[in-house]
Amino acid sequence: MKKILPFILLAGIGFLSYSCDKDSDNIIQQDYVPSKMTDITGTFTSANNADFTLHQGLKNVQPTDVVLVYRNINSNSNATAIWQLIPKTYYLSNGRELDYNFIFNYQNVDITSRANFDQNTMSNAEANTYLINQTFRIVLVPADPANKSANAAQAVDYNDYDAVVKHYNLNDSNVPSIRVN
Repeated sequence: MKKILPFILLAGIGFLSYSCDKDSDNIIQQDYVPSKMTDITGTFTSANNADFTLHQGLKNVQPTDVVLVYRNINSNSNATAIWQLIPKTYYLSNGRELDYNFIFNYQNVDITSRANFDQNTMSNAEANTYLINQTFRIVLVPADPANKSANAAQAVDYNDYDAVVKHYNLNDSNVPSIRVN
């Protein structure tokens, strides 16, 4: 009996230490909203809000959500869409630079075209390529307040649209499209 007593005592201490685990007391239940995507198409002009800006409202964005914006670099052709993450800088001739960028809050996203020159002086070919009928895909990646996927999210290459679609299990076959101007 004296030989069994230490084993029983050790088993009792192990059971008590397991039942006092802090992490097991906090059960976080989160209803994840599926990722949402919307395509917007518009023409950048000096008449846009805030000068060369496309504006789109957002709904149901949580403080920890991630908003990604991709530009279709084939938007003026009938070819398959090629999505490129913005911000992005294009280097044009004669030292001219054109930047696409975006800012968002929890109600709106503004996509801007900024340049180190007057965009109204672009050639027709340049305007058709960079300003007229540009299509952007806004991707809302849902919040993860429990930080359950922090390591997995870091592994996603957000520059690679296809990797984002695969990682977040997005359906991009029927994305709603909106004309913003």
